[in-house]
This record gives sequence, structure tokens and C-alpha cells, in this order.
Amino acid sequence: MSAPRQLPPRVGVWLIGARGSVATTVVAGCAALTAGLRPPTGLVTETPAFAGSGLPALSSLVFGGHDTLDCPLPKRAEQLAAGGVLPPGLPAAVEAELAAAEREIRPGGPLPGDTRDEEELIAAFATDLRDFVRRLGLDRAVVVNVASTEPAPTGAALPASSLYAAAALRAGCPYVNFTPSTGLHHPSLAGLAASSGLPYGGRDGKTGQTLLRSVLGPMFAQRALDVRAWSGTNLLGGGDGAALADPAAAAAKNAGKERVLADTLGTVPEGQVHIDDVPALGDWKTAWDHVAFDGFLGTRMVLQTIWQGCDSALAAPLVLDLARLLARAHERGLSGPRPELAFFFKDPVGDAPASLAEQYAELERFARRLSEEDGR
Repeated sequence: MSAPRQLPPRVGVWLIGARGSVATTVVAGCAALTAGLRPPTGLVTETPAFAGSGLPALSSLVFGGHDTLDCPLPKRAEQLAAGGVLPPGLPAAVEAELAAAEREIRPGGPLPGDTRDEEELIAAFATDLRDFVRRLGLDRAVVVNVASTEPAPTGAALPASSLYAAAALRAGCPYVNFTPSTGLHHPSLAGLAASSGLPYGGRDGKTGQTLLRSVLGPMFAQRALDVRAWSGTNLLGGGDGAALADPAAAAAKNAGKERVLADTLGTVPEGQVHIDDVPALGDWKTAWDHVAFDGFLGTRMVLQTIWQGCDSALAAPLVLDLARLLARAHERGLSGPRPELAFFFKDPVGDAPASLAEQYAELERFARRLSEEDGR
């Protein structure tokens, strides 16, 4: 009698902001790729460099999450398709997968009038995570924050993103903060992050304007061109536009953009990034940069770039990449900050290069490390 065929391990992806545009695109997109409805365009971990890294298959990923909104995922997917973010007909084709993820979404917080203290909220969120893993028989789960940007905290109280981050580590889950929000960067969580024995990624996904900056900054530095000023403007709508209309939230977002220039140029040039909420744009964004620089003999020149894209479509494959990479790192017993993932972030953790090319080389080395016998 032959032994029963062993099913591949299943990995949970727990999304903070699970009913938002990015999360919905992640769930719908993963279902579409698994069904062969679309090619894996934009998914770094589906390129040949990662073929032997032992990453969990896309078909093995199971989704759930926390959110304070109540629009069901299938309905949100229909809205995204109407706005051109998802292909026409895709929400209907993956409705079962969207409905399955919707059943695993739990109420987030703190909600208005919530009387629970920080410890009670962290405990409740951690219980939701443990229950998700236990009920569905998952090998592990990775928590990814894709919620709207929050202002930087001004006091000792933990902001919502840090409550979720603490809950992730308490539940034994690797953690990624794809937003500029505080998350694990809160000083009071440093001890928990260090003692958790879990791998975790950086902060604020690098999807558009900053992606270009991490390429162009090293170009100017390597060609010994003197950048005098670097200014930018972002026009965006949707939930991000509304959240970033708050000057404090916009400041948190812009800090990462400015950090990339400082790291790649070795100095901070004049100029600022302005973020304008344009609700009519929906999930689409236009980012414009104006770079004033000096060449040989002080000749003054200008470079201008325009990036027009859909943040949800740019972010979703990176979320899947990060979930798969951290799940594999966890499986191999790796822990602590993972600077090898700097390629994906404006604000990496650990000692990481700033140039995108150097970051990609580190990521390729990490892929080879994950494929080794013991992963160490």
C-alpha cells in the first residue's frame, strides 16, 4: 500500500489593512497567477534568480488580516476593476479566493470608543493570528502592514501600526512594514524585536518615485556630477491620497524619500517633495522630479522625470515577494533584521547599501543563501 501523498506546507499572509486597495490587489493577483490567468509580471521572486531558493509556492499562500473598514473584499475588487486597477472580469474569476480571504479578516483597532488598553489590543490581535494559523493548519504566517500611513507618534503611546507589529512578534510571525508608519521602529519595541528570534523586514515599500531616486542618485554620484537641488511633486488619490493630506502623515512619507537622496548622494540637496491629494485620480499617481545639477566647468543642467503608475499594482507583487522571502527565512531559522531585503524599502533595516543595483546584488546573494542546506 503506497503512502499518502504529502501536501505542500501552507503559509499564511496576514495583511494589516486587509480590505484596502493594496491588500485586495495582493489577494486577487495571487489567485490570478495561481490559476494561470495572468503572467507574474513585477514579481521578483518568480524570476530565474529565485528558482532554487525553496520559496513557498504562490498556490500555498493563505490570506487573512485585520481592518477597521467593512467593505467586503469581493466588492472592493469590483471597485478596483471599475477604476482600471484590476483587469475587467478578474474579480468574478477569483471570487471564491476573495471570499475565502474575506472570511479570515478580523476587526482591527483601536476603533473610536475602544476602551481596551495597549496590552489588551496586542493580546487580541495576537490571538487572532494564532487562531488563523491553528484553524487552517498553516506551517507559519507572515504579517505585512499595508494600511494607510499614520502620523509619527509624538508621545510614549504605541500607534496602531506598533500594536500590530508587537502582536505579530508575540504570535511568532515574521513581520514586514510596507508603509512609512512606525511599526517596529518604536523604541519600546526594540527589546521585543531583538528577543523574538524572528526575521523582519524594513519600512516603507519602494514602488515609484523613490525607486527612481535610488537609481538616479548613484548615477550622479558615480559620474561626479554636483546635484544642487532635487524637488518633487506627488499627485495621488484613493485612500493614500486622503491619508497623506494630513501634513504629519505626509512628513512621515517624505522622510524616506529624502533619506534615499542623503544615502546615495552623500549630502542633502535643496528642495522638497510635495504631496497633493487629488481624489479624482483614485489609485493612480503621478510623481514628478526636477533635478538641477552642475557638470564640467560648472555647466548648469536639469533632469526631469515623470512617473505615472498605479500604486496598488506596483506594491502588490512586492508584498508577495516579501511574504515568500520572509517565510523561507523563518523556515531556515534566520532571525533579526534582514538588510538583504533593502531592495524593497525606502527605509531598510540593518547595514544595507543605498544603491538599487547594490541592493539587488545583496538580494540575489540572499536567494542563494536560502537555497543552501542549512540556510545559515
